[in-house]
Amino acid sequence: MTELKLQEYQFHDMKLTWLRGADKLTDAGTLFGPVPKVVWSRYYPTNEANMMSELTDPILIQYQGKNYLMDASFDTAKLSEKQRRNLGILSESKIEESLELLGLSPEKIDYVLMTHMHHDHSGGLTRVNSEGNLVSKFPNAKIIVNDIEWYEMRNPNNRTRGTYLKENWEPIQDQVTTFSDSIDIIPEIQMIHTSGHSNGHCIILLKQGEDTMIHMGDLMLTHVHRNPLWVPAVDDYPMKSISAKDKWLRQAFENNYKFFFYHDQFFAVAEFDKEGKEFVNYVLRSRPPVIPFTEQQDRRPDFL
Repeated sequence: MTELKLQEYQFHDMKLTWLRGADKLTDAGTLFGPVPKVVWSRYYPTNEANMMSELTDPILIQYQGKNYLMDASFDTAKLSEKQRRNLGILSESKIEESLELLGLSPEKIDYVLMTHMHHDHSGGLTRVNSEGNLVSKFPNAKIIVNDIEWYEMRNPNNRTRGTYLKENWEPIQDQVTTFSDSIDIIPEIQMIHTSGHSNGHCIILLKQGEDTMIHMGDLMLTHVHRNPLWVPAVDDYPMKSISAKDKWLRQAFENNYKFFFYHDQFFAVAEFDKEGKEFVNYVLRSRPPVIPFTEQQDRRPDFL
């Protein structure tokens, strides 16, 4: 069995740790939407079946004695064989094992910050206990969700019922705190509603002095999705995605924000120039990519 090693990043007094969520394969056409394959395939690799690798690694933020978890991956133990096949699951989620490596347990998580409630982000909020009952995985945490997202999670439509699953929300409903436009969890951690990828989708800002880190959630799945027009087919409100990306990417580039990622198999952290074209600083993922670059990706970063 491969030894579990976690990636850490120090942002002033905040410590970020990428826990080990499940790895998955997703059809690349789905994740690049209207962008032609002849274009996006020069930037990001796929396997021979045109499948793209996505990580689903929750990010633990430790700050001033509190533990904040950003998103929750899947709970792969809950998945049926059909779900595993359709979701392209490649590996098991190891959130509990990751926390144990850090001397923590799920009971020690104080807050869970949900960018949105799609299955690959919310599935790990619950688990099946020894009696076969669904229970909260983080029983002592406040779970922060946008109010629109929380409503839609509990009232899915024909498009979203396959990703907003009751087994992911029913056991945790008494722990949920909702907000509308934005919320300061503490002065240094802010969640802001954007819509787009889902109707209640949010981004997360971390602030330390004059420095800011930004997590764009699934508005920016990978480092190559920083073009505002590169919107996945899975975005429920693509025009809102474009508008939100244009606003927040412009602000982030102009003010030297550092981006950090949940799904990207190459980068944990990245900072770009004022135009968003070139890398200024970056931290690569510490584990090797599931699907590495090939010669076909002639537009990949020149240092990879």
